[in-house]
Amino acid sequence: MTGAARTIRMEIEYDGTSFCGWQRQSGALPTVQGAIEAALGRITQEKIGIIGAGRTDKGVHARGQVASFSTSSPMPLGRLMHSCNSLLPGAIRITAMRQVPDSFHARFSATSREYRYFLLERPSAIDSRFAGCSYGKPDLAAMNRLAALLPGTHDFSAFTKEDSDQHSTICTVTEARWYRSGCFFVFRIEANRFLRSMVRFLVAGMIEAGMGRISDAEFAGMLETVSRLPNLKPADAAGLFLWKVRYR
Repeated sequence: MTGAARTIRMEIEYDGTSFCGWQRQSGALPTVQGAIEAALGRITQEKIGIIGAGRTDKGVHARGQVASFSTSSPMPLGRLMHSCNSLLPGAIRITAMRQVPDSFHARFSATSREYRYFLLERPSAIDSRFAGCSYGKPDLAAMNRLAALLPGTHDFSAFTKEDSDQHSTICTVTEARWYRSGCFFVFRIEANRFLRSMVRFLVAGMIEAGMGRISDAEFAGMLETVSRLPNLKPADAAGLFLWKVRYR
């Protein structure tokens, strides 16, 4: 028995360590999107396609991913969520589901996304699953001087990987700062949109400056010239979380 189609919004958290990113891929590679679609399809007996607010890279985690999908199943959402979680691997958890207007689109309706990056000074057998490592104590004040350059509208070409889906490299950052939380240095950044690996390249550049390996001027030059320093590699994906997605 099926009813009228409903648009459902769900909130999701996941440990991205064992997944090849959010986005469904051809072949048998495990992805977060693919796992959720398979579970929902099995429950509803429909072909389900979900749309995520952000397409996280391989190994990146989420505290507050948002996704939407359409279904004609009349199953109550509490039961649908419980059933889906019972089929999903333990590294993925749907934390909320609710019906929304059909005009809602998890990606295009979002006004901003917030990412956080967790950084350790030295490797940890416990915490390294969810943190990058600087292998030394970086200068927090130096990293915050560079973070202060980021708010505003900029061309972030120097801080992204090639991506055929990127029609523009212009992003508007509303907040960027580092702070200390226990054993972690934490970088919080919010923007209207992010490019592929953008946060990881920004973090890597700020760590290099915090460790005294590049100057403030060299980092600022990447923003101004949209040309990346030749040896800059993106920071470890393990430290990055899609933290929150905001809507009007």
